[in-house]
Amino acid sequence: MDDVICRSRLLFAVATAAAALATACGGGSAHLATRDSQMQLHGAVPTQQQARPQFTLLDTSGQTFDFGARTRGHVTLLYAGYTHCPDECPTAMADIATALRQVPADVASAVDVVFVTTDPWRDNAGVLRRWLDKFHPPRPYVGLTGSSTQVAGAEVAMGMPVAKPEPAPKSYGSGRYSVTHFAAVMAFGRDDRLATLYPSGSTPDEIAADLQVLVKG
Repeated sequence: MDDVICRSRLLFAVATAAAALATACGGGSAHLATRDSQMQLHGAVPTQQQARPQFTLLDTSGQTFDFGARTRGHVTLLYAGYTHCPDECPTAMADIATALRQVPADVASAVDVVFVTTDPWRDNAGVLRRWLDKFHPPRPYVGLTGSSTQVAGAEVAMGMPVAKPEPAPKSYGSGRYSVTHFAAVMAFGRDDRLATLYPSGSTPDEIAADLQVLVKG
């Protein structure tokens, strides 16, 4: 177990529930009830498919990355988390990498994966790049960071609660903290609408099956 515990609060309208739902990094997980959409997608399918968010941050090469413009028309998996998260964040990134290796190469090459840090105080470009590359995805993940204000603005644009640092237990040492954050992968289709979300417990097989549907759609 990592030395930083992350807890996440999820508030999102999904097909079977429009209520506050929570998962916990380093603790138990609350699983969302799900149903398939008309496209037979897995995950938590929203009743209202919000538009692809518009925000600009810096990528791991230090270049400006306009999320809306750079991913427009592409199937995109978007996640907001942080590199010190002990389980939810690395599990999500590993599951996506596994799913991408399960689909045909032409499908994998058509999917963008974007990770937005919720911990800009520690996750600079170098830290973020090294962490993302540990998952060995078929294509490099896009890692985005910025000032705390810029990151908060991106979270608002994504329609999620703004992540907040919180003190960790004293046993973890001086200066250690956790970060509350939204904990589900957001999947956007080629129509630039939110197609589904993958909360804790979603499997690589489910994600792989959906990617083939979304890319062909």
